[in-house]
Amino acid sequence: MPAFCQNARMTLPGNRPNDDRSQRAQLALARLLPKLFRGGQAFVGVEASLSGLDAGTAARVPDSLPHSVLDLLAHINWWNRWMLDTIEMGQAQPYPAHAADTWPVLGEGDWSRTKNEFYGLLARIDAHAARPDLANPVNHEETIGELLADFALHTAHHFGQIVTVRQALGAWPPPAGGDTW
Repeated sequence: MPAFCQNARMTLPGNRPNDDRSQRAQLALARLLPKLFRGGQAFVGVEASLSGLDAGTAARVPDSLPHSVLDLLAHINWWNRWMLDTIEMGQAQPYPAHAADTWPVLGEGDWSRTKNEFYGLLARIDAHAARPDLANPVNHEETIGELLADFALHTAHHFGQIVTVRQALGAWPPPAGGDTW
């Protein structure tokens, strides 16, 4: 032990009271994030929310609503891909010039591919939840942990809209069941 620390063990990394609390918090976040990515506890899970939808229903825009389930899922995919690319490349990625750039124009024939891409992005995100470097900045000042939280929150926000679209189309609840109150 260095001489300057002999009487001050609390100053060494790993011996600080906050280090243990920080490690516990990181472990709790690592357990929580995958649940937030998929739902199923506080809200109907993403897999259940998409189940039982045929391509025609997924591509239909209900009266008085701006998007179809397909539109919403393609938008989720756009941002989830952007966030994962930012995390995996370890550097900020350019923002789109316009919000409309994050809403790809797709048709009924794109449903299967879009849904498979969504599940592929979910599979990629899991490995990042337990990273030891969640506090590191990766997107200007935004940290890896903040981007992962954005991934979860953005997905949950739009999956709430997916439920609303399905309700408006008379396609809710899904075959596996769902909240109906």
